[in-house]
Amino acid sequence: MEALLSTCPSAEPKSGPGTKSEPQYILKLSCAAAPGIVAAVTTALAEQGANLVETTQFWDRQSNRFFLRVAFLASADDEGRIFDALAPIKARFEMEMILSHTGRKPRILIMVSRFDHALLHLLYQVRVGWLDAEVVGIVSNHPDAQRVAEQEGLPFHHIPVNRDTKPEAEARLLALVEDVDADLVVLARYMQVLSDEMSRALSGRVINIHHSFLPSFKGAKPYHQAHERGVKLIGATAHYVTAVLDEGPIIEQEAERVAHSMTPDDLVAVGRDIESRVLARAVKMHLEGRVMLNGQRTVVFN
Repeated sequence: MEALLSTCPSAEPKSGPGTKSEPQYILKLSCAAAPGIVAAVTTALAEQGANLVETTQFWDRQSNRFFLRVAFLASADDEGRIFDALAPIKARFEMEMILSHTGRKPRILIMVSRFDHALLHLLYQVRVGWLDAEVVGIVSNHPDAQRVAEQEGLPFHHIPVNRDTKPEAEARLLALVEDVDADLVVLARYMQVLSDEMSRALSGRVINIHHSFLPSFKGAKPYHQAHERGVKLIGATAHYVTAVLDEGPIIEQEAERVAHSMTPDDLVAVGRDIESRVLARAVKMHLEGRVMLNGQRTVVFN
C-alpha cells in the first residue's frame, strides 16, 4: 500500500455517469482507528463539491486498523483542490491514502504458460466489458499462446525461462512491464516461480492463481494426486505475489465438492472452471480499487 497521498494518471473519462465535467474518483485510506475519520474525509469532499457514489469501511479490531473506500464524482477541474483538501487529513490521522481517477483504463499484462483457460476467460471478460481494462500484451515462456494473441490482436512476447537464463528473462520482463506501462501483471497459470527480487520489484502489482486442495498437492499433475487421495473438495486461490511461494495476501477463493465417481480428467475440468472464475473476480476487485492490504491479509470491499 502506498505510503503517500498520490493520484493515478488522468485521461479522458468515459461517457456516462462520470462525464468529462464530472469524472469518478476512488479514494482508499487506512490508519489507526480514531473518532472523526469518516466525518473529516466526507466533509472535505463535500466542501469541494464532490458527490459521493459509494462508501465502504471496516474496522479491524484485532490490529485497531481502520479502512475506508470512497467512490465519488467531481469536476475534473477540482482534482487539484481535492488533493490539497485531503492532505491535512492524511497528516492528522497519519493515513496511508491513495486517490485514483477512473477515467484511464488500467493496463494489464497477462502471463501464461501452456494452460490457457484462465487467459481466455480474462480476455473474454475484457472484450464484453465486465473487466474494464486494456490488455497491453501476453507473455509466455512457451510459444503456444501466440495463436491466441494473434486472434485477439495483442502483442505476444515469448520469453523462455530456465535455471540458467532466469535472471536475464526476468530483466526482460521487468523492462517490458515498464515499456508497456502496465498497472497490473496477471499470472494466468504462468508456471514459473518469480524470484524474490522480481516479487519485490512488482510488489502489489502481480496477481497469481493456484489450485487449493486439502491436503495440499504440489508438483506435477496435482489433480491426479488429489484423485489418488480421494479428495472431496477442490478449489482455487487468487493472491498477490510475494517472495513466499503461493502464500501472498489472498484476494479471492472458491471451492466445489467433487465425487468419488469422478475421474482425474473430471477434476481437471472442474479445476479449470474454478481457477478461471476466481482469477477474473480477483482482477476485477483489484482494478476497481476494492482490495486493501492489512498486513499479510487483505480487506476486500465487494
